[in-house]
Amino acid sequence: MALPTFIFNDSILSRFQTSWKSQIDPVLSDPLLDNNILTNVVLKSGVNVINHLLQRQPQGWFITDINAAVTVYRSQPFNDLTLTLTASGPATVNLVVY
Repeated sequence: MALPTFIFNDSILSRFQTSWKSQIDPVLSDPLLDNNILTNVVLKSGVNVINHLLQRQPQGWFITDINAAVTVYRSQPFNDLTLTLTASGPATVNLVVY
């Protein structure tokens, strides 16, 4: 995502726009801003396939809440539809997928 650029006849406005754009575009391009928060995802012991709802290949994921002392890791490569996680035991988690 980037700020749009407009054509101005005023050179001062053009310089302001260029300055703002150079400062704001790096913030807007942060992949963490384009995420899905998946709440109350029930994981069973073993392999779990979860629809991440991004409609693109994720760049990463992290757990924001978990109700059990289990290990969770990604066990398949990222793809456009699902996130495959393996859990060492049953748990309910909240995930951020970006």
